[in-house]
Parts: sequence; C-alpha cells; structure tokens
Amino acid sequence: MDLRKLVILSGAGISAESGLKTFRDNDGLWNGHRIEDVATPDAWERQPGKVLEFYNERRKALMQAVPNAAHEGLVTLEKAFNVHVITQNVDDLHERAGSTNVLHLHGELLKMRSSRDHELVYEIYGDIRLGDVAEDGAQLRPDIVWFGEPVTRIAEAIEIVSSADIFVIIGTSLQVYPAAGLIDFLKNENIPVYIIDHDIPPHVKQKGFHAIQNTAVAGMSTLLSLLT
Repeated sequence: MDLRKLVILSGAGISAESGLKTFRDNDGLWNGHRIEDVATPDAWERQPGKVLEFYNERRKALMQAVPNAAHEGLVTLEKAFNVHVITQNVDDLHERAGSTNVLHLHGELLKMRSSRDHELVYEIYGDIRLGDVAEDGAQLRPDIVWFGEPVTRIAEAIEIVSSADIFVIIGTSLQVYPAAGLIDFLKNENIPVYIIDHDIPPHVKQKGFHAIQNTAVAGMSTLLSLLT
C-alpha cells in the first residue's frame, strides 16, 4: 500500500451532480435567496426564522441526495493512499460515500449549536424552530460558518495540507478564502497538484497544475486513471 498522503480540497462542484445547488448559481442566488439574507450573522439577527427555514429546506434536500461517482472515487483512492478530505461543503455526502477522514471547514448541515457557545453542538433530528434552545438556554442555530464569521478549523486544515504528498482540488474555483489559500501551505513547489473543475480560471491554469477541466464525476475518472 502506498502510504503517501493525498489531501483533497472539495467544493460545491463535487456535490452538484448529486442534485445539490452550488453556492451561487448563474442567477447569483442560492435556492432563490440572496446570500446576505440567509448566511450572515446580520441575517440571523434580523430574521432568524427565515434563516432557520432556509436551512431546514436545505436539510430536506440533502436527505434526498446521494453520493455520486466523484465522492465514491475518493473512497477508491483510500485503497492506495492515506487520503484526507478537507471540504468547504456542509453536506455529508463524503461520509455517506465512505470517506474516513473528512474535515468540514464551513460546518455541517446536520448539526446545530448554541447561538451563544459554539462548542455546544448537537446532531439534528428534524427541523430547528424558533424557541428550540441549547442547554445554556440560547436559541439553537445551524452549525454553519456564515460570511463574516471565523473559519475556526482553518489551522487544522493548514496542518493537514502542509504534510501532503499529493494535493487534489475538486469542484472549487479557488475563490473562497481562507480555503483558497490552503494551497500556499504545501511543503514545497514539487508537490503534485491536480485541479478538477468545469471552469478553471486562466490564472489557475498558469500555475502549472495538472488541470482536468471537466465535471467532478468525469474528472474523477481521469484522476483515478492517473493515480491508480
């Protein structure tokens, strides 16, 4: 078994082929909502009921989705590499596909936490409603990192990336920070970097990465042929 450490950074594009909306679709909206109205601390302060409703709907959509061949391909790679997945996604499709090492940078849709103490985290069974409180008496909210909130697990992600022997980026255009900056923490410039996305920006192509311009599912097939 090849014990080289293969680190994956995944984004919304890997879950799009499972039927989940990408973070911003072509109309600039997310399930018909402006991001500023449902994914910021200010939105939570102004209209918590609307925010809860939005995430309750997203959770129902997630329950109807299933992992696709791109998720499953990462599991296949575990037969040959020490695979670590760092995902910007809040769904659980990596876990359901069978990935064993998954770090969620932006939280998890199937968890909720106290709006006062971020360490009071619980599994979700059903919807979150106004009036549902944590053990500290504070309103429960989705355990999601909203715009304007710190990405508390970024240090852990940096540590993982800094020891990578191979780095794969899939389904993200490297425009959302701090996740996009993880590539700067590779231990040296000789680390192979593969990027799979249907729209790879020119400035990324110019970096000399192994660019696979395709959907996540088709691109994963190409990646598997290159690495296994």
